[in-house]
Amino acid sequence: MEPFKITDSAKRQIEVLLSKNTDKYAVSLAVLGGGCAGFKYDWGFVDNEIDVQVGDHVQDWGTGRFVVDAQSMLYVIGTQIDWREEVFGSQFEISNP
Repeated sequence: MEPFKITDSAKRQIEVLLSKNTDKYAVSLAVLGGGCAGFKYDWGFVDNEIDVQVGDHVQDWGTGRFVVDAQSMLYVIGTQIDWREEVFGSQFEISNP
């Protein structure tokens, strides 16, 4: 069982991002201090497989990869990561209990 859920729509968007950035290994998420609730989500890319550190969590479903660094895992366990398409913008949405 995975420590967090990535919805199908979020997986599709990760696949789109990786198809547009073919030199990247994975989409990444880090949790930083700051923001309204004391935390800020920092989205980015992992350049290649050797940049994945021991303890980082990798979800690989064959057509896409998503990496969360070991320190951030403490803050995303139990969350759901979704992709929302709306009239005035689209974004990843994290539902964190």
